[in-house]
Amino acid sequence: MENKGVLNKQRIMKNLTDYVIITLGLILYSLGFTIFLLPYKIVTGGVAGISAIAFYATGFPVEYTFFGINVVLGVLALRILGWKFLSKTIYAFCLLSFILGLFQELMPVDETGHYVKILGEEQQFMALILGCTMTGSALAIVFLSGGSTGGTDIIAASINKYRNISLGTVLTFTDLLIISSCLLIPQFGDMLQRAHMVVFGLCTMFVENFMLDYLMNRRRQSVQFMIISSKWKEIADAIGTQMDHGVTILDGHGWYTGQERKVLCILARRSESADIFRLIKMIDTRAFVSQSAVIGVFGEGFDQIKIDVKKK
Repeated sequence: MENKGVLNKQRIMKNLTDYVIITLGLILYSLGFTIFLLPYKIVTGGVAGISAIAFYATGFPVEYTFFGINVVLGVLALRILGWKFLSKTIYAFCLLSFILGLFQELMPVDETGHYVKILGEEQQFMALILGCTMTGSALAIVFLSGGSTGGTDIIAASINKYRNISLGTVLTFTDLLIISSCLLIPQFGDMLQRAHMVVFGLCTMFVENFMLDYLMNRRRQSVQFMIISSKWKEIADAIGTQMDHGVTILDGHGWYTGQERKVLCILARRSESADIFRLIKMIDTRAFVSQSAVIGVFGEGFDQIKIDVKKK
C-alpha cells in the first residue's frame, strides 16, 4: 500500500510538472505570435495560421477562430488519441485561446489602430525569424510534455502515433495548404502582394518546423557507451542499481596485451550521459570509455517501432 501511495504521488507530481511546462510553452508561443507575427501580417501554418488569415481579411478575433476549430478537431480525434492526450490538449488550446486574446489586448496600437511593430518598419523578415523561433520552440516544449496546442498538431500527433513520421513532416503538408490559400483571398491585395505573403509564409513554415524537429530529436537522441575497465563489475552494478539501466557484458580480447577483458555496452539517452560518466569516474578513473551517437534505439525503454507488419 505504501509503495502504491508513493507511485500515485510521483504520478501526480509528474502530471503537475507537465502542465506547468505546457503553460510556459503556451506563453512563449503567444509572445512570439502576438509580438512578432501579427503586427507584420505574417501568415503561419496550422489553426493559428487560419485564425490569422481570417483576422487579416475580416478583423475577426484570432482567439475565437482558434478555439472553434480546435473544438471540432478535438472531438474528431478523441478515439485515436484518447482522453489522456486530449486532456492536456484541451487544457492547452483553451488556455492558449485566452492568452492570445489577453496579449492582443496588452499590445500597443498606433494612431491607425494597428499593432505597433516592435522592430520598426521594413523588418518583416527579422520578425519572422524571431517569432517562428519562439513558436517552433514552444510547440516542441508542449509536445515533449505530452500535450498539443491543438489544430493541425492533433492531426500530426494522430499520424505520429502509428507511423514513424516526424511531426514536422506532417505539419509541413498541412501548412502548405493553409499558407497557399492566401493566393485566393482578394482582401490581401493584388496577386504580387498575395504571392509575397505566401513566400513569407513558406519561410515561417521552414523555421518553425525546423525548430520543432530539432528540439524533439535532440531530446530523443540516444548514445552508446563501450566501457573497458578492470572494475567492470562495480561499474555495471552501479549503473544497473543507481540508474535502473540495463547493461550488456561482452567478451573482449586485447590484441597487444593478449588479456581477456569484459566490455560493458550501454544504450542510453543523451541526457543521461553526464550521470553515466560521473559513476564511471567515481569507480575507476582509468577506465577506457567510448561514446558514440546512434541514429535510433527502439524497444523497451526507448522509442516504439512504428511499422506495420503484414499478417500472413
